[in-house]
Amino acid sequence: MSENNTEKKLGKLHEQLTEKLLERIRDPEVKASDLNVARQFLKDNNIDCVPQDNNNIAKLAEELPFKISDVLQGKGDLKQ
Repeated sequence: MSENNTEKKLGKLHEQLTEKLLERIRDPEVKASDLNVARQFLKDNNIDCVPQDNNNIAKLAEELPFKISDVLQGKGDLKQ
């Protein structure tokens, strides 16, 4: 099998896994384990998001029982 063919097959596999994960997380009955797989998939692919100007991650951070800025500065205890 040529290197180019292998890359194409791996690309297709990556694409199919992405589509399947999207289907799972869009399901209203999504399980925590599915969300964790999606989270790890994003992490493994160096996909991240920084909270800014009311984007969804900023809205999520506002709901946390602690301030992100305190955590980043090493203040406080996450165990509340």
